[in-house]
Formats: sequence, structure tokens, C-alpha cells
Amino acid sequence: MAKEQIILGIDPGTTIMGFGLIKVENKKMSFLQLNELDLKKYDDHYLKLKLIFERTIELIDTHHPDEIAIEAPFFGKNVQSMLKLGRAQGVAMAAGLSREVPVTEYSPKKIKMAITGNGNASKEQVAKMLQSLLKLKTLPKNLDSTDGLAAAVCHFYNQGRVEIGKSYSGWASFVKQNPTKINKQ
Repeated sequence: MAKEQIILGIDPGTTIMGFGLIKVENKKMSFLQLNELDLKKYDDHYLKLKLIFERTIELIDTHHPDEIAIEAPFFGKNVQSMLKLGRAQGVAMAAGLSREVPVTEYSPKKIKMAITGNGNASKEQVAKMLQSLLKLKTLPKNLDSTDGLAAAVCHFYNQGRVEIGKSYSGWASFVKQNPTKINKQ
């Protein structure tokens, strides 16, 4: 691990995309930023995806993260919601990969476990633990940004472990690890 490292955490969503940044120096993490991209006012799903991609690129170009940690969509009963979340995650991943930033995805349960020790913790419990860990003065009204921050902290805690989730260092890596997702025409 590099002496100094910046990790961008993303909680993808088509209503709100949350994100957080931490800096790691000498194996100690410190808080940089958390915020959200509010997409509620847009009706066009494709415009939302474009905005997610552009905001992710902007974050990368501004903060120069060494790695991106992204929350994987959870499996729900609504297939349309899953599809939209998967697309949001995909464009955020594509933005990172297009800038050659390694991307690792974590399940919501794994992120909650890393932060609170309980894979079934609530968003509020995760936010409170992050507030304590990173000495945040206040918490945001929406907790999507703390979910993004939690992905970054989870990645910090899981670095150096053998099994940390799906990790891609670029397009070639993604294609090699996902041969069944390639559309062969």
C-alpha cells in the first residue's frame, strides 16, 4: 500500500448517488469529503446515467483517488429497480475504469459488517459509527452520502486481505473476469 492514498466510495443510485472520500496516510484514515448527487428532479433515466458518469469523472479529476470502492446493488424483488441500480453502478464503474482507477465492489452486508460489526445494521447505525470513527461534527440529512463514505472505509479495512470482493484494474481486467457478460455478435 502506498504511503498516501485516496479512496473514493460510491453508493450508486438513480435517485441519489452518495459518495465519500477518505485519505490514508501511514495506515491511518482521515475524512476528506462526503456529498451526494441529487437526481430526483430528472425524469429521463438516461440523463440520470449521464449525470452519474459526469459527476464520477469530475470527482476523479478533482481528487485523484487511487482506488474506488462501490456498493453492489442488493437483490430485491423489483426487477426494474435492480436494473436501474445496476446501470447506475455500471456507469460509475465505467467512469473509474476509463480513468484507469481500480474499482472494487462490496455487498451492502459486507460494508455494514466492516463499519459496525453487524451485517444487518441500519443506515443510521452505520452513519453514527462513521461519525465516531472519522470525528464528523454533523451528519447529512440524507444518509446516501454516508453510505458512499462507508464503502471507502470498508475498502480501507479490507485492503491486503485475500478476498475483498470483485476488483477490476481496467477494461481488460473486467472483461477477463466477466466472460459471460460480453455480448458476442
